Amino acid sequence: MSQLKQERLLKVLLAPQISEKATYIADKNEQVVFRVVSDATKPEVKAAVESLFNVKVKSVQTTNVKGKVKRFGKITGQRKGWKKAFVCLQPGQEINFAAGE
Repeated sequence: MSQLKQERLLKVLLAPQISEKATYIADKNEQVVFRVVSDATKPEVKAAVESLFNVKVKSVQTTNVKGKVKRFGKITGQRKGWKKAFVCLQPGQEINFAAGE
């Protein structure tokens, strides 16, 4: 794999999305939810997860999350939008984020 592509894969995943909904999805569907860069493609997300966590990925679904509109007095603004990736793992595969504890 080329050096440029390897660097790109390291920058695709920003953070795991830890929430009540993400935990429910992980338990029920063997999926993991990640926050990814806005221009990431499904093949890039799949390759990044497989190389970083040494697991086999079955499929990837992505969604764009719109930023919330927030007010501060009379001034309204909008938070930045972001992209979320639902990574479905092969049966028997698991990613453990609490391994360092």
